[in-house]
Amino acid sequence: MLVARLPTMPQILIKLIELCQADQAGMAELAKLIANDAGMTSRVLRVANSAAYQRGGRKVGLLPALSVLGSDLVKSLLISESVFQTFNGFPHISGSDLRAFWKHSLTAAVLARDLAKTTNYPLVEEAYLAGLLHDVGRLALLAAAPDVYGFNFQLADNEKLCEAEQQCLHLSHAEAGAWLIERWEMDSFLADAVLYHHEVPARVMTAHPLIRIVHLAHVLSDHPPGTPLPADTGAICKISDADLLDIYQGCEAQVMLAAEHLGIDLSGLAELLAPVAAAAPVAAHNPAQQRLTEEIRNRALTAELGQVFAQQKGDVQLLDSVRQNARILFDLDDAAVFLLSSNGRSLVGASFGEQRQRLADFPISLAGGGLTDAVLKKHLAFLERGRSSLTLAEEQLLRAFNTPGLLCLPLVAGTRCLGVLMAGVESWRVTELRRQDKFLLAFGAQAANALDAATRERGELDRRIASLQEEHLKNSRKIVHEASNPLAIIKNYLGVMDDKLARQEPLGSELSIINEEIDRVGSIIKEFAKVAPPAPDETIDINKVVGDIVRLFRESKFLPPSVQISAVVPDEPSEISGTSGVVKQIFVNLIKNSVEALPQGGRIEVINNGITQRAGVAYFSLLIKDNGAGLPEQVQNKLFLPVQSTKAGDNRGLGLSIVHGLVQKLQGSITCKSSALGTSFEILLPARHVKTLVQ
Repeated sequence: MLVARLPTMPQILIKLIELCQADQAGMAELAKLIANDAGMTSRVLRVANSAAYQRGGRKVGLLPALSVLGSDLVKSLLISESVFQTFNGFPHISGSDLRAFWKHSLTAAVLARDLAKTTNYPLVEEAYLAGLLHDVGRLALLAAAPDVYGFNFQLADNEKLCEAEQQCLHLSHAEAGAWLIERWEMDSFLADAVLYHHEVPARVMTAHPLIRIVHLAHVLSDHPPGTPLPADTGAICKISDADLLDIYQGCEAQVMLAAEHLGIDLSGLAELLAPVAAAAPVAAHNPAQQRLTEEIRNRALTAELGQVFAQQKGDVQLLDSVRQNARILFDLDDAAVFLLSSNGRSLVGASFGEQRQRLADFPISLAGGGLTDAVLKKHLAFLERGRSSLTLAEEQLLRAFNTPGLLCLPLVAGTRCLGVLMAGVESWRVTELRRQDKFLLAFGAQAANALDAATRERGELDRRIASLQEEHLKNSRKIVHEASNPLAIIKNYLGVMDDKLARQEPLGSELSIINEEIDRVGSIIKEFAKVAPPAPDETIDINKVVGDIVRLFRESKFLPPSVQISAVVPDEPSEISGTSGVVKQIFVNLIKNSVEALPQGGRIEVINNGITQRAGVAYFSLLIKDNGAGLPEQVQNKLFLPVQSTKAGDNRGLGLSIVHGLVQKLQGSITCKSSALGTSFEILLPARHVKTLVQ
């Protein structure tokens, strides 16, 4: 590694990227940011007042200058100027021709920005910065070893260059560039984009979008001018050949304009960079770690952990407790939890430390590597830098944790792996942690069991809530259905009253009926809403109720002229126990159904057949029959169940199910017979004060 005597990145660049990522980079924020940097202010004003943007000769101030240039150009100008200011902070490097370097870097930056826009990558400015920095490692190597690397610096930026760098310096410019970006404490995904820009396309085809964008930008910027682009070059970013050609052909003019704005003379100006010596190895941190060797102590701790995890409320609190206990028991300071996706093909971040939040939207495909072994075989795994078997995602994780190794502890409940606890570890700790294999797996099992129990509990709660919601919906539909009957009666009687008043005829019982129906609406709502106790049973004369209902249908315009209704009841009272509102609901629903079954007209009869004995119990046998076309077979099969009716209205199909429930409430029963000659419903209601037969 290199011992860096590097300048820090300008604060204006760091703050700009933060603003852009937070979608707050408006003109006012940009002006406030630029005003704090005299050099940047001078650069923006110089470009805005140049002949390309000013026609009247009047000089403009900072805020008008930003409006003249537009936010996209201002952002690109700020990023580029910040990067060039950084490199100007190196001690001078003499005798190096940097023209090709700056042209290549600006080209990659412009291409990366346009590719980001085309693919809808949200962090466009980050893509531009990544393109601009993708070859910064070449400057670092030139600064570190100008004599050794001077010749290589003039070579084309391709795979052969990386091989030459490894031979002479044992370090490629991609690795050096990623290392520099990490030293500047910039985002690890930005460093990854620089690190993998020479990777083979097949390996980055499913990588993070920023990696693919910079990879494609590098390929295009290194493409020989005047030659056609190979077919499917844009496949890595899912861009068509036509769109990619437009981006490529429009790049050159933007690069030359950007160089002009930045005052870079591509014909001969050399940037001044400082030599950087080889880095001394970082001293390994080797804290004393007490070994948990006593099996009885491990078992006691494991049992205690199970209780601790079970007491946590919610997944977030549980996963935080898992991370905290992993730190206490195993000295795993930097840990994260990834849970298995529903399809079992990837791991998705669920709980992180403060520095790992970006991994939350970073799915890790289980397509080989140590992580796959940890999940499928359910055993402890360690990922270590430099291994050829590492997948690209695993290399990214190692870089994100910035440690030589990564502990992967499967969270196994029974026979199922629910996820993985990952923690960055130093190489010297691998042997020590392997010795604690059983305790680590027991720890993971306790965490997984608690997580599984919480998931089951949450699932049961969700099912209960869904059941209550469904019950509430059914009751609401029943209220609407049942309340519509008395409301329709009220509406029809208001029409009757209007006709009588127009003819100056006296009103009879209409007001009394309307008042009764209003009370019935209130009773229906209260009953379903359970805000009032059910009304006590009373003695009801079925014959009177039948007579009232038939008269109501005749007088209230409920019946079309083509439908006739009649009642056949005995002279003596037929008494039952119940509530008049319930009995009225039963008859109104059934008669309405009969009316709807007679669109071409017909006849409805309501008949009291008197006492009948069933199983030694006396019932009144009541019949509601019509001469309609009969019920379809599929309707008869589910007659008293709530079904979706073919009739209009949101709450159709509920009437017969409600009738069935009301009849049962009166301790009775209901049956149906239907054919092409008509439909009849027989209702049996227990007779009051009638002796039953002794069997």
